[in-house]
Amino acid sequence: MSKLPEFISDREFDAPRELVWRAWTDPDLLARWYGPNIETVIHKFDLKPGGEWRNEMKMKSMSDFSVMTFKEITPEEKLVWHHSASDADWNIVSSPMMPDWPRVLLTTVTFTEAGSKTKVRLTWVPHEASEAEIACFAGAMEGFGSGWGAGYTIIDEILAELQG
Repeated sequence: MSKLPEFISDREFDAPRELVWRAWTDPDLLARWYGPNIETVIHKFDLKPGGEWRNEMKMKSMSDFSVMTFKEITPEEKLVWHHSASDADWNIVSSPMMPDWPRVLLTTVTFTEAGSKTKVRLTWVPHEASEAEIACFAGAMEGFGSGWGAGYTIIDEILAELQG
């Protein structure tokens, strides 16, 4: 494949950029919306280039672990991280649920002021992926919006509370 598939999610939030940024970077708030409708446990959140976000999503009798390594941080403007599946010891592994899932996704989130609102753009792109991983990602892209959308609905609630 010459061009990598890219998932793009655009959302406008009815809150100032500093509060939207906080919803993405305060581990207590992030755990409330990331992985909607399941229990999310953030084991580590070191918001600096090279720092890690270690995340566990608990689903009934199992957990899904992931490690995000921050690559770029521009406060209230941009977050960039490498997103990888991990085992319970935080070693990066192939996804146990989807063996052909990309081992690393490049995630970029930008925050743009729009008057009293904030526009957020999230992009996901396979990083250093095999052809099988690229195909798996491309085949799953149609379903990404519903998961992010459910999380964004919870962010709306959090932002209403913060502005309450």
